[in-house]
Amino acid sequence: MTHEDAKQRFTDIMEKFIGMSSKRLPDDVYAKLKECGEKEDSDIQKVIYNAYFENLDMAGKLSRPCCQDTGLLHFYIKMGTGFAYQGMVADCLREATHNATYSAPLRQNTVNYFEERNTNDNTGERMPWINWDIVPDNDDLEIITYFAGGGCCLPGRSQVFKPSDGYAAIIRYVFDAVSDLGINACPPLIVGVGLGHNAENAALLSKKAYLRPLGTSHPHPKGAQLEQDLLEGLNKLGIGAQGLRGNCAAMEVHIESSARHTATIAIGVNVACYAHRRGVIRFHNDLSYEMPTYKGVTL
Repeated sequence: MTHEDAKQRFTDIMEKFIGMSSKRLPDDVYAKLKECGEKEDSDIQKVIYNAYFENLDMAGKLSRPCCQDTGLLHFYIKMGTGFAYQGMVADCLREATHNATYSAPLRQNTVNYFEERNTNDNTGERMPWINWDIVPDNDDLEIITYFAGGGCCLPGRSQVFKPSDGYAAIIRYVFDAVSDLGINACPPLIVGVGLGHNAENAALLSKKAYLRPLGTSHPHPKGAQLEQDLLEGLNKLGIGAQGLRGNCAAMEVHIESSARHTATIAIGVNVACYAHRRGVIRFHNDLSYEMPTYKGVTL
């Protein structure tokens, strides 16, 4: 196909994928939400979970976004060095975001700083946000599409500690973030924790942490154990769905880490809401694609 044909096909697919991803949860998140609901025994928690699933069902039947806050579009990209259409991806994603705002439709959430006016199409200065990772010796393009809602962004934070503060600083910092503002993010949450050497790399790692598939663990046994310990501790806070007391403050805690400086322990925390709209689409060089987070779904 010609370059123009490829550009149009890619843009059209991404427009449809954005719209679909705003209206349904990925398979792993839906299953985990069901699991959390089954752990609740109070009447109010049962009412909330029933409302969650009725809302998701109606979103599918009516072809409407499953949350009114469709957020800002974030794209986390793994670009194979052999992918044939590298140069067009950013422009196409911007156009697809513009188009999906009206076709899905998505709420118009994007405001440029200093102008303080809504752009009306969810594009703007450095928006949609695109994060690039290069994959050597690979011909595919993988895109994680994420809808970053306002409530989920509020608890986000990062800070650098002294090594003498130890791993206890990690635990305190995560608990402070979730207990302070976690109820604003529509629990049960997926909590991403980034451990690095400075504020910015810890923050980015925390974002990548909650984009991991549910049911996965940190590769180091001690990291995996810390994930489990944090999850068990957070769920003893009694926050529950919508903050109205229950057994599940969080669905999972994920940690991503990098090596640190000898003089620093950097911690980032970001959270995702129960409506964790994280969709994965993988393109091949002929622009055929698969959607591993949505089995049996077609665009």
